Amino acid sequence: MQQTENPGIDLYTWNTPNGRKVSIMLEELGLAYRVIPIDITKGDQHTPEFDALTLNHKIPVIVDHENGMTLMESGAILLYLAEREGRLLCPPGPERWQSLAWLMFQMGHVGPMLGQTHHFVQFNPGKAPYAEERYSNETRRLYGVLDRRLAEREYIAGEYSLVDIATWPWISRFEWQRIDFDEFPRLRDWYVRIAARPAVQRGYGVPDAAEIPLP
Repeated sequence: MQQTENPGIDLYTWNTPNGRKVSIMLEELGLAYRVIPIDITKGDQHTPEFDALTLNHKIPVIVDHENGMTLMESGAILLYLAEREGRLLCPPGPERWQSLAWLMFQMGHVGPMLGQTHHFVQFNPGKAPYAEERYSNETRRLYGVLDRRLAEREYIAGEYSLVDIATWPWISRFEWQRIDFDEFPRLRDWYVRIAARPAVQRGYGVPDAAEIPLP
């Protein structure tokens, strides 16, 4: 973990897929940062101090002291950090637009739909059978889309990039989603390949020392 007493970046986060996106990104970029845990199970996201950083009361948030930037929303943070460092994002042109399309796919589909599966299937089983079926089916459909996308490439948008970093933490909760990875072998191989990266392993363990689940 890249932490110092006087880091350039403060990371307000918790051990959720959206939080892990940013800690993994920071680790991949080798940036110094300080972790401020926001325990969303205890309501830390509703404190006046956190409200001053984001009116939406959601993690993650970064404060970049070097550039005077406070930023919410994980997708925006990934893009900001990539632009700041000139890494993990294609240069301007058609390939960048394809990368951004897949980033929006994560933000608009993978995150929200898999998150609903967690809510109904993992945490509230039996309370809403229709919702369980709806979101479970959509989760499998999205897994299928990603599996097909990886048919002729190792990473979602060509080379390893912020698109993989955005998507991978959501797939890391495949057990909550009741997914059999044997149905999606290319996505499974992609997942394992990324899980082996040292920066991903360090970033996954923020703010706790969690171990990456493997299929």
